[in-house]
Amino acid sequence: MNILLLGSGGREHAIAYKIAQSELCSQLYIAPGNAGTASIGENVSLDINDFESVGQFVISHRVEMLVVGPEAPLVAGIADYFAEQPLLRNTLVIGPSKQGALLEGSKDYAKAFMQRHNIPTARYQTFTEATLAKGEKFLETLQPPYVLKADGLAAGKGVLIEPDLSTAKTHLREMLCDHKFGDASASVVIEEYLSGIEMSVFVLTDGTHYLMLPSAKDYKRIGEGDIGLNTGGMGSVSPVPFASKAFMKKVEDRIVKPTVRGLRDEKIPYCGFIFIGLMCCGINPADPASGDPYVIEYNVRMGDPETESVFPRIKSDIVHLFENAAHGNLDGCTLEIDPRTAACVMMVAGGYPESYKKGDVINLGTDDETIVFHCGTKRDSEGRLLTNGGRVICATALAPSLPEALLKSYNRSQTIEWNGKYYRRDIGQDLLKLMQES
Repeated sequence: MNILLLGSGGREHAIAYKIAQSELCSQLYIAPGNAGTASIGENVSLDINDFESVGQFVISHRVEMLVVGPEAPLVAGIADYFAEQPLLRNTLVIGPSKQGALLEGSKDYAKAFMQRHNIPTARYQTFTEATLAKGEKFLETLQPPYVLKADGLAAGKGVLIEPDLSTAKTHLREMLCDHKFGDASASVVIEEYLSGIEMSVFVLTDGTHYLMLPSAKDYKRIGEGDIGLNTGGMGSVSPVPFASKAFMKKVEDRIVKPTVRGLRDEKIPYCGFIFIGLMCCGINPADPASGDPYVIEYNVRMGDPETESVFPRIKSDIVHLFENAAHGNLDGCTLEIDPRTAACVMMVAGGYPESYKKGDVINLGTDDETIVFHCGTKRDSEGRLLTNGGRVICATALAPSLPEALLKSYNRSQTIEWNGKYYRRDIGQDLLKLMQES
């Protein structure tokens, strides 16, 4: 079948990498794609938020499956648009309805959904500019640090964790009154801080049935030791070493099952991924069954850079899984996973996540033991590979153990060169320390 994948980052390169391996894929289009996706499919110049243009391309190129990578088109309702158009409604769309996408599009909606379905999460309240004084009072009932979340989409930068009450109140006013994150912070969720270890769980669902994909852990801060500004992600590993079978059963029973059941019971059309960001509290490395999972957030697509470590471990035909999800038949599918560990190191432009330069020439070097996923790249008229974003390239390695996978990924990262390249040198080190303590 002809398949159109929407997006241009490392997540989309990793998804395209897996789609291209399927015998069911005749032609893969990526809109707009990047220099990496151009090597495994055909990049097409489309505004992915212009649904009419996307639809016209689907019709003219006889596309049978649409896979939506990023969140913005989903929150804007691309799945609903296709369902409403007579010439598009038979296209298999991998991505939830607009109502389903509210799980990511509105933090307040997501928290209320969790409460309705008894899904463990932090205590919270939501405030607007009109209720600023009540928000400040609510902050006073909490213990530091303080968590402030812009209700809407803010490109991964709408969450603030403040160490003291005064700073939290200042930033709450900036978010609500000064529109620090634009319309995304017209409402702000204030929630209780949970202490523990973060991890990500991914589910592919048809709205009734589901498959749990490999777990992963990503690293959001720009600085080593998890300091500095938040980024889109500086690296990831899969699986998470402390996530034992006993712990993952808690995740499935307490979170995954009630989430999917809640979607079904509320009759919310949902075909696609659920990314569940977890805080794992009370983890004891010596006790595999220890710890309790709490939901920090939902996303309605795969994560980036988690996809770059999760998708290389999927051995099943991903298009076959997508097709069955679209037809509501995931209960008849199984998921085969590579038992090896994957580690991904993200290389970024100097200055990221603040101002950074584009257009530097990249030298990829050579290495056959890793997979290089492009995140922000393009080629110029001379065919040279150039930087074209803050996060530029990531190197993913598979190996029998986490130390080996990290070593391979870092060795590859050293061979890739451009002016101003930066990457964290401590990806996975916290997990290695935790493993040593067990």
